[in-house]
Amino acid sequence: MPIQAIIARNQFRGKIVEILLGSVVSEVDVDTPAGVITSVITTRSVRDLKLEVGPELIAIVKAADVALAKL
Repeated sequence: MPIQAIIARNQFRGKIVEILLGSVVSEVDVDTPAGVITSVITTRSVRDLKLEVGPELIAIVKAADVALAKL
């Protein structure tokens, strides 16, 4: 079920496939139908949210700035 307060196109349902824990920040890889999305969040947040490989979740993308470059 999508979160209603967020624009739907910014939500990707997927499963956590890898967590790389760091001392301050961690990388969480989420496999979605659009591809793998990597989120860089604090390690404290990984622990507080009790994130682990396997469970389904919704990755919410909030971009304040997106840069593009021609190849």
